[in-house]
Amino acid sequence: MADSNQSKDIKYDPSCMDDYDPSSMDAQIAQQHILHNINAITETETVPIRNALHRVLAEEIHSTINVPSHTNSAMDGYAIHSKDIPSTDTKTLKLIGTAWAGRPFDGTVNQGECVRIMTGAVMPDSTDTVVMQEHVEVNDDNVTIDTKQKAHQNVRQAGEDIAQGDCVFKPGKYFHPSDIGLIASLGIAEVNVYRKPKVAFFSTGDELVSIGTELKQGQIYDSNRYTLWSMLTRLGVDINDLGVIRDTPEAVESAFKQASENTDIVITSGGVSVGDADFVKETLEKLGEVNFWKVAMKPGRPLAFGKINDAYFFGLPGNPVSVMVTFYIFVQAAIEKMMGCTPKPRIQIQAISNTDLRKRPGRVEYQRGVFHINEQGQYEVSKTGMQGSGILRSMSDANCFIYLPIESSGISKGDLVEIWPFDSFV
Repeated sequence: MADSNQSKDIKYDPSCMDDYDPSSMDAQIAQQHILHNINAITETETVPIRNALHRVLAEEIHSTINVPSHTNSAMDGYAIHSKDIPSTDTKTLKLIGTAWAGRPFDGTVNQGECVRIMTGAVMPDSTDTVVMQEHVEVNDDNVTIDTKQKAHQNVRQAGEDIAQGDCVFKPGKYFHPSDIGLIASLGIAEVNVYRKPKVAFFSTGDELVSIGTELKQGQIYDSNRYTLWSMLTRLGVDINDLGVIRDTPEAVESAFKQASENTDIVITSGGVSVGDADFVKETLEKLGEVNFWKVAMKPGRPLAFGKINDAYFFGLPGNPVSVMVTFYIFVQAAIEKMMGCTPKPRIQIQAISNTDLRKRPGRVEYQRGVFHINEQGQYEVSKTGMQGSGILRSMSDANCFIYLPIESSGISKGDLVEIWPFDSFV
């Protein structure tokens, strides 16, 4: 029997006390089901490369040039014939000119001669080695080198990065800043990419008001649309924010009809639980189809997935943390597949738990944590305080999810636990 005095000190999070629902879908099966049903966009468009960041390539890119285009120096120094490297003592060469980046030396370099050369400058004909300027002695037009030099050192060969005709990128490539620079280095100004997914979203709830409105008793500011807008913006999709929709069947139905017009994905927050005023699921069943609406997870059990007209539908819970967790776990991968790329793999790390983590079997949990590397080079993680699904601070303070699988009955301090750094998602 538990100590009665000890039980008085335990603070229970009400969201931890929900009964396990045997009709809830396994979270991993839900993820697989969603990705199986999502189709990638096939429409393409040609855009300037400055507009291609966070877009997905639709056709192969081949290089029409060598990169670098000419054999050039990787250092400031002196271009020489490798045959002039002495086998013993030193050798003095005659300095006959300078090769600048963009202004090649156009004379003839014979053995026993050298040319001052700058980083990036084209190697003069017949030279094949660069001696760093710190490794020579210069006396007027005489340059002395020693035996420590190696043939072909400090030289970048034409095409050693990319050769003419190479396939640089294949379809499905998601462009990062370095990719845009690489495309520019090929002299390519435009690329063919897949059309951006179009995503419409809205919040439901009579208690919700937008920023800038004075709160009345019982009202709260709608944070969900701002977190959704931020997560969607980072993915580079076209966004249609429909605002806050009142909790009436007529208002929800009208919003669904508007949201699903010329849209690929519709996202709602709130209205998918079992309350009398939760009309999202009811309306979706009337206008479209529901594939599932409960997942064995915490936070985020009331998650709906289906279709309305030609748009895929995600009904996210109303609690702020649940919105972010379900978006990262389910919606983001679906959008990535729709964009035409492979969903980003999640980084999974084993870390030592610095706290006891309470959980019961029957559902997966995504607790919020802060991890670091200790002096021994080991990962350690602590949860970010109270883990209620309405405590958005628990996400803001976190840098990872602490993943507790469905069979777990909790973690003791000092045990290993799996963490998913937020870098996996952002």
